Amino acid sequence: MTVPAPAPAAPTAPSPGLTPVFVRLKLSLLRNGLRQSSGRRAAYVASAVVALLFAALQLLGLILLRGSEHAATVSIILVAVLALGWAVMPLFFPSGDETLDPTRLVMLPLRPRPLVSALLVASLVGIGPLFTLCLALGAVIAVADGGAALAVGVVAVPLTLLVCVALARAVAAANVRLLTSRKGRDLAVLSGLVIAVGAQLVNFGAQRLGSSEAGLGELDPAADVLGWIPPSSALSAVHAAGEARYATAAAQLALSGVALALLLRLWQRSLTRLMTTPDGSTLAAAEPSRKGRGTEGGLFALLPAGRTGPVMERTLRYVWRDPKTKAAWVTSLAIGLIVPLFNALQGTGSLYFACFAAGMLGIQMYNQFGQDTSAFWMVAMTISTTRDAYEELRARALALLVITLPYATLVTVLTTVLLGEWQALPEALGLSFALLGAMLATGAWSSARFPYSIPQQGYKNVAPGQAGLAWISILGGMIAAAVLCAPVLAFTIWLHVADHGSSSWVLLPLGALYGAAVTVAGLRLAAPRVARRLPEILAAVSKG
Repeated sequence: MTVPAPAPAAPTAPSPGLTPVFVRLKLSLLRNGLRQSSGRRAAYVASAVVALLFAALQLLGLILLRGSEHAATVSIILVAVLALGWAVMPLFFPSGDETLDPTRLVMLPLRPRPLVSALLVASLVGIGPLFTLCLALGAVIAVADGGAALAVGVVAVPLTLLVCVALARAVAAANVRLLTSRKGRDLAVLSGLVIAVGAQLVNFGAQRLGSSEAGLGELDPAADVLGWIPPSSALSAVHAAGEARYATAAAQLALSGVALALLLRLWQRSLTRLMTTPDGSTLAAAEPSRKGRGTEGGLFALLPAGRTGPVMERTLRYVWRDPKTKAAWVTSLAIGLIVPLFNALQGTGSLYFACFAAGMLGIQMYNQFGQDTSAFWMVAMTISTTRDAYEELRARALALLVITLPYATLVTVLTTVLLGEWQALPEALGLSFALLGAMLATGAWSSARFPYSIPQQGYKNVAPGQAGLAWISILGGMIAAAVLCAPVLAFTIWLHVADHGSSSWVLLPLGALYGAAVTVAGLRLAAPRVARRLPEILAAVSKG
């Protein structure tokens, strides 16, 4: 008896490659995200139009730069700045692209090597890669001279794009645990600070270049160094090939190729670690017990007793722990230092610009109760009389003074050192202290009169429907502070007009006493309103 041969197995359909699947996934994520709301579609279209218009202008500008003496210098530095942007983008905007988080793929049966290739190709879909491609293409056109340079440029353009994208992905994969944690969200909120500081640095550098006789020639040494750092080395290879320095061109092009290979290797290792190492959510808490350590001690032990100490500690902890409050403080500290010092370094500043630091920090007194959000109800339960409200406001003002007084003094002294106007230091300090006192006074009254809510999620600092309250609170308070400072300012002007400049030292104690008196008056004026309007304040700061 013969056993029948088994029927041939049905042919199985070939499984699709991983790369097309991830490209379609990226397009689906983009399409579904735009379907969520018309506002999101409008914002995406507007940003795309602006980015593409800027890319077209950059491309045109670089093409027009062709043949210029400093074309290579400008192009190399632009590519370096572009690569830096790709490196820091995942740190400050971790939620801008859902595929930046590879932990979402951990449970899938995927190997790191093909996953890296698929994600790399999928990453080329978007406005950012298109912008980078336009800039790299324009840079090559600007520096290419001859057939050899064009041949190298054909390789340099995609190599530059791939290095930038791989750099962003490697940074994101290496820091994915940070980006998905509370510290990562804090870092994203602080991105506005980096933009503000970067804008001031660019402005300072542009003014220095404009006032220098050498002009763009001052950037040549920097371009020589950046020309050996990928991906700028790929563009520098195009320039070297145009000058018949073929060995140099080959070495610089090879540097970019090696950098791409190393970035892909680093990216693959990070993916392997993420897919094989459990995170903290799957492990038992192994942190040593903090029982018995308490929250007291350290610098907080120096705070006053009674209600004042705990309120000051709570306010200072908000500055350190709450992302929105921390972002506002760090931005004010940075801008308050940059404006007077950069103007002094450029030789166009004045010592009175140091008052900018006191003004920026004084703004933090505004909307004090809105910083508590819905948790303000716990504070409201402790306020039953005008005295309670006064002590609450006074403690918050004292907490701000712990930072603002020494900081305003430091900025004023540093500005004085750069300008060498030591005789004007007392009056500048006096004006700063008077302005700070006026800001604290008007901030306390504005917090009681125009409270508004600060959303916990997202980047908005005002809840929908309360933008008018925020403008009235801050703008009106700043105008009132300027009016309160008028007597000290008028006395300062009179001293100079009457040729009593040698007596300007009296402005230091006068400004300090005036600022203290105005602060106390503002707190006492705001306290009864806070005690009477507690339900209204609670409703306003809890909105949204």
